[in-house]
Amino acid sequence: MRVDVVSSENLSFQYNHSEVLSDITFRISEGDYVAIAGPNGSGKTTLIKVVLGFYRPSKGGIFLFGERPHLFKDWQKIGYLPQKSSTLNPHFPVTVWEVVSMGLLSRKKGGDISRADENEAIEKALEYMDIKDLKKRLLGELSGGQQQRVLIARAIVGEPELLILDEPTTALDPDTRDRFFNVLSEMNSKKTTVIIVTHDVGTIGKYASKLFYLDKKMVFYGSFEAFCVSREMADYFGEYSQHVICHRHDTAKPSFTL
Repeated sequence: MRVDVVSSENLSFQYNHSEVLSDITFRISEGDYVAIAGPNGSGKTTLIKVVLGFYRPSKGGIFLFGERPHLFKDWQKIGYLPQKSSTLNPHFPVTVWEVVSMGLLSRKKGGDISRADENEAIEKALEYMDIKDLKKRLLGELSGGQQQRVLIARAIVGEPELLILDEPTTALDPDTRDRFFNVLSEMNSKKTTVIIVTHDVGTIGKYASKLFYLDKKMVFYGSFEAFCVSREMADYFGEYSQHVICHRHDTAKPSFTL
């Protein structure tokens, strides 16, 4: 029987007695490419942390490859880039190569990757993000954009079955952003399931197949095609903003600011 990569049933989460997520039910299948969008404070990052087991739901259930996150063991299946990395001090004397290699720790502990395969995987991730020339540099010597590319390489190095990225393109220049999205599309074409948190709803539809719009509750979850023909979403956002998301620009003035 096919198991959903991520699923939830009537999920709610409270923080300091304030409900941050309310009654959310969804399914993400193998090979999906889901963009999670919503205004500031809408619960996007909180939802990701619930999915990964950092927080437990106040109500309802969340499942990761069919398991409760706090019971999940196969972490080598998952690549994760947090919105702000609190696990790495940019002033700590660690090289780019060493940072990227951290993305293979769970596979190394399991003994299912050889040194030669490890080196090949790291080289491939560095090449994907166009940072092979930086591999011996210390992380703290790099610019913010270069550091972000290193952290993305760490997330993708294990060619995970599920890749979760929280605002990954914030510090990237346009050329690197395009390269990054091409890499994601290539990985997704090979059945990597992608979940990306973004504010850039005006362009993410070029890449993602599904939109998950969150504002503490689930406003919309489905294909971009379904979103673009939804009268309910036109009423919710205003037609101009719906058109911006769908790349059907016109000269009308915006009635809703994303």
